[in-house]
Amino acid sequence: MIKHNILITGGAGYVGTVLTKKLVALGHDVKVIDLCIYGEEVLGDTLQKSNFKLFKGDIRDRALLETSIPGSDTVIHLACISNDPSYELNPDLSKTINYDAFVDILDISKKSGVSKFIFASSSSVYGVKETENVTENLSLEPLTDYSKYKALCEELLLKEQIPQMTSVILRPATVCGYSPRLRLDLTVNILTAHAINKNKITVFGGNQKRPNIHIDDIVDYYIALLDMPKEKIAGNIFNAGYENHTVSQIAEIVKEALGKDIPIDTVPSDDNRSYHISSAKIQKELGLAPKKTIRDAVLDIKNAFETGEIKNWDDINYYNVKKMKTIGFK
Repeated sequence: MIKHNILITGGAGYVGTVLTKKLVALGHDVKVIDLCIYGEEVLGDTLQKSNFKLFKGDIRDRALLETSIPGSDTVIHLACISNDPSYELNPDLSKTINYDAFVDILDISKKSGVSKFIFASSSSVYGVKETENVTENLSLEPLTDYSKYKALCEELLLKEQIPQMTSVILRPATVCGYSPRLRLDLTVNILTAHAINKNKITVFGGNQKRPNIHIDDIVDYYIALLDMPKEKIAGNIFNAGYENHTVSQIAEIVKEALGKDIPIDTVPSDDNRSYHISSAKIQKELGLAPKKTIRDAVLDIKNAFETGEIKNWDDINYYNVKKMKTIGFK
């Protein structure tokens, strides 16, 4: 293994926490920039490791970026207002985080001699497509400001490519499964929590497709990109998903995995967001394929409830919108 000096923005977030802990355990030198609004304790004993450093602060703080990015050979940019409902709480604020800060992070990374820049975009940038297999060469038709600014970040990253810095974009599906910085506002996770705690699953709409990927798989993809040859990934874009299921199908998977006769209540919804992606390219070109399923994610969350890792499923820390409203994030 090549030892890397890695900076992760959002390294105390839902995906970031799992990624940070794994990279530190592998022996890499890891720096994290994160406001830690969900608590830094989610990083556990990683906080005490000699190969880890936390910069508790805001990615909009250019001075902080100029302090923390230099010395890194790799930047993994995860930090953002991370879904449509959260973004819409304050679109102007969200733009400063999801786009304006990205401009600074990219600029300082280039000036600091970062050799690899990995950007976490989103599969939502495609919008609604009738095509059965939504591949990376299709046009982007984002439906929301969240996905629009993800697309604009992609555009800027590709436009600003330099030979000295390998830039690569992942477009992950909706992530599912357990993390110490848990989110229960994601489709698989919330349906599982409802089934366990309410003994009922409520599905809004149901026909919308939601591609998913297990959190352990997407974390392993980011780690695999660290040592991928430049010629395979430079200026490249990869979808990263596992299965495209409708929300109703996901509810059935949850019910089967829990092994309980749980009623599924379907109610109307005006949420027309429906995404389905092909992840054939990343498997063919990079050899990366998911090892875990939606069922695995359901069982992970079930186990976390049973072991007491999830103590109170109503905790606002599990719901981005509730948390941001409560703290008056600005």
